Parts: sequence; C-alpha cells; structure tokens
Amino acid sequence: MKQKQFRFSVSTRGRGIYCISHEVCDWVNRQDIQTGLVTLFIPHTSASLLIQENADPDVLEDLNQFFNRLVPDGDSLFKHRAEGPDDMPAHVRSALTQTQLSIPVTENKLTLGIWQGIYLFEHRTAPHKRMIILHYVGE
Repeated sequence: MKQKQFRFSVSTRGRGIYCISHEVCDWVNRQDIQTGLVTLFIPHTSASLLIQENADPDVLEDLNQFFNRLVPDGDSLFKHRAEGPDDMPAHVRSALTQTQLSIPVTENKLTLGIWQGIYLFEHRTAPHKRMIILHYVGE
C-alpha cells in the first residue's frame, strides 16, 4: 500500500463555487498508484467542498442562490459577527455542506460520473486564499 499527499491553494474572488477538478485529476494522474482512494480536505470553517454537476453552469448558480436564501447575510438570529455580516452565515453554510470528500480511483483515474466535477464552495463575500489537502492511498 502506498500513500501520497499534496497541498494546493485556490484564490477565490469571494462567494461562489470554483471548479478544482483539473488540479485534482492532474495530480492523481501523475501518481504511481493505479487503484485506491483520494480524500480531499479543506481546513477552513467558512468554505467547503462539493461534487456537483459540471455540464450546466446554471446548476452551480442555482445552488449559490439557494444558499443565499437559506442562510442570508446579516440575519439577526446570529450573534457572531466578528468579521462582518457574512461571517456566521459562512460557518452555517460550511456546516451544511462538506469539508471532506473521498473519491475512488480506478486505473489511475478518479471514478467521477460523466456529469460530476469537484468544487470549492467559498462562503465568504471577500476574496480568500483556500488550502486543499489531498491524501491518496492505494496500490
């Protein structure tokens, strides 16, 4: 059994959904492991990871709009506003999504469905630099 790790960063332009499939797939393809499991982890409390539709950009826009309606900025329900009105809503959005994904690898390729892509979901309104850690285990 072999293990590999890799870290990369993504600069966001603020709230939105950013495709990271290319970076992940390229790294997996360069490894000498043919079959295994890749785990992606984002060590942030106001951003998350998604596997989602990669063909119609309306899906990503609709998801973003749904979360805007579900958890609006500046909601009087929240006490925590240390970094502004989008601070606590970003934490709630992160709690409702995922900070970790696991994807099987077969023949040195991620086994994503034909319409699936991997995304970073930025929940803050300001630009951020987000770290993503990949851990690959297999043979």
